[in-house]
Amino acid sequence: MSANDLLGAGTPALLAATAAVFVLAGVVKGVVGLGLPTISMAMLALVMAPAQAAALLIVPSLITNLWQARPWPTLMRVLRRIATLQAGVCVGTLAGAAWFGAPAGHWASVCLGIALVAYAGWGLFGMPPAVPARHEGALGVMMGVTTGLITAATGVFVIPTVPYLQALNLGKDGLIQAMGISFTVSTVALAAGLWLNGSYSPGAAGASALMLPPALAGMALGQWLRGRLSARAFKQCFMVSLALLGAYQVAQGLAG
Repeated sequence: MSANDLLGAGTPALLAATAAVFVLAGVVKGVVGLGLPTISMAMLALVMAPAQAAALLIVPSLITNLWQARPWPTLMRVLRRIATLQAGVCVGTLAGAAWFGAPAGHWASVCLGIALVAYAGWGLFGMPPAVPARHEGALGVMMGVTTGLITAATGVFVIPTVPYLQALNLGKDGLIQAMGISFTVSTVALAAGLWLNGSYSPGAAGASALMLPPALAGMALGQWLRGRLSARAFKQCFMVSLALLGAYQVAQGLAG
């Protein structure tokens, strides 16, 4: 599928609307560090086939995750804290891709959504989680493998990675950077797994690249807004975003 197949026949209004969706999704990702694929898919599915919407996400999702992994001076320090998590993600995703095949399963989306909503509620009203430093290595591997298996089965890589990263108490900017690293690794691992089982085609990269500038512009605006949020406001935005993401996963799974 080429850029012409996806966008060539579109009207200027449709192209502008598509770009606006990626700007909005980029703003949300810039503020809370996640949500670009979910928001884009939910809104684009109103005006185009889900397969076309998914194809447009490839490049913006990967590049914005790489951007989120900055600033480079602190990259290695954060990566050392979450290295075992990333190793587990790679192992779990590749093993899951060989076992499950392409991401599928509406029941899995429902379960993941419920878990996200429950975790967000606990994060807003319960005690903040914490992981003892002596257990970070072993627990990171376990969380990574679990995330990888879930990613291979559903294409969703926020559970249990995001709650685990929050439990490391990395701070607002450290959490955002750690999620950028983790989402980049998960995206690459998932693409590799799909390629290995013949489920991935890079033919839509041209059309997807057209949506990268709007996504980056939105993300830059979101990061600017995040810099002006207090720690309390950021936590509230983060948890509410997780709850909305979970509710969407449940609705999508039940509708399917």
